[in-house]
Amino acid sequence: MENQMQNDSRPIPLLEQALSPFRRFSHIQASGGLVLIACTIIALVWANSPLAPAYFALWETPVSFGFGDMTLSKTLLHWINDGLMAVFFFMVGLEIKREILVGELNTVGQAVLPVAAAVGGMVVPALLYALVNQGQPTMAGWGVPMATDIAFALGILSLLGNRVPVGLKVFLAAVAIVDDIGAVLVIALFYSGDISFLSLVVGGGLFAAMLIANAVGARHPAVYTILGTIMWLAFLKSGVHATVAGVLAAMTIPARTRIPAGAFLHKARRLLDCFAASMEPGQVLLANKTMQGALEDLETACSRASAPLPRIEHALHPWVSYGIMPLFALANAGVVFTGQAGASLGEPVSLGIFLGLFIGKQAGIFLACFAMFRLGLAALPQDLRLAHYYGASVLAGIGFTMSIFIDGLAFGDQPAIEAQAKVAILVTSTLAGALGYVILRRASRDG
Repeated sequence: MENQMQNDSRPIPLLEQALSPFRRFSHIQASGGLVLIACTIIALVWANSPLAPAYFALWETPVSFGFGDMTLSKTLLHWINDGLMAVFFFMVGLEIKREILVGELNTVGQAVLPVAAAVGGMVVPALLYALVNQGQPTMAGWGVPMATDIAFALGILSLLGNRVPVGLKVFLAAVAIVDDIGAVLVIALFYSGDISFLSLVVGGGLFAAMLIANAVGARHPAVYTILGTIMWLAFLKSGVHATVAGVLAAMTIPARTRIPAGAFLHKARRLLDCFAASMEPGQVLLANKTMQGALEDLETACSRASAPLPRIEHALHPWVSYGIMPLFALANAGVVFTGQAGASLGEPVSLGIFLGLFIGKQAGIFLACFAMFRLGLAALPQDLRLAHYYGASVLAGIGFTMSIFIDGLAFGDQPAIEAQAKVAILVTSTLAGALGYVILRRASRDG
């Protein structure tokens, strides 16, 4: 029987062979950032080519969903920014919940350094932006330089390979998670429209229903998908930005297992023994009901031994990294560069974003870390030096996705200012990424 198992090698299907290079690419940590960069370049080239009218017309295409009198109609750009980005924020919410439950934010001792760094990295950029734009109509963009694009930042860290200590990647990811919490609060409190309390009450009721579903043991994703979608519609009508519904929905996803690890191990071994004992030479699996039953019971046991939260997060990750975020970049990064594009970098909104992302992030995060180490509130790991933390603070100046998103909320009704801000975000994020890479490469080499 063992020889049969060892010799049971079947040819790999052609489709699987064709897809294997793409599968290997998707397993590279930096690949999501590379796709994001590619879509950004495509958007910029497209928007500045003879096909520019087609680019802008595409995103203004009306798209409607519904039936009869119950129809929701928005432009394609709005569906991406209000709909698909809600899925992105749902993914962010899952990451936040996981980090709080079992990750770097699980205890006060673990959380104190990234929380302090993230707060410094949000407050200082906002203050620098406000200092430049005080009394200006562009003051509404103070939230733009607060955000960090973790996909880009970790992508650049991954380009350095094993030369960067794992602890630094963990630190930067934890800072970005806290940064995301701050961004969600800023969006909910300061970038929402006229509030419809009836819609807000409905949304709150659905959020409570999802919490109750978790409490009574509902684990099927369909329950949370249906309730979460209706909650998103309620928030869409409430005036509070609909993407906040994504984070709230993530907080209700069950994180507990139905059976402990020991019980699962015992049952899995028993089922595998049953599977092995039922094997007959030359018989296909489809004809052996005992083996099929063992496999079905094993699948059920695996489902009960794993929590919905990590399963959903794992399933969503490729869709968000290779679908939603690149599509967002393609739809939002297309800025027309005119002869005055360089001059616009001296405008208050551009200067505020540059100072906030490039200077403010460095100062806020690194000084917070330095202060925590000097005061003895956090310990400097043996494999990390201050130069590593400085390089990470520079990388945090890559705003991109979240910054462009908040830019759209702040200046969506002022296209000229919105475009100036996008140019500043793109230029500053590029500088921060390049400088951060150089600093960390040198720090790793010198260490």
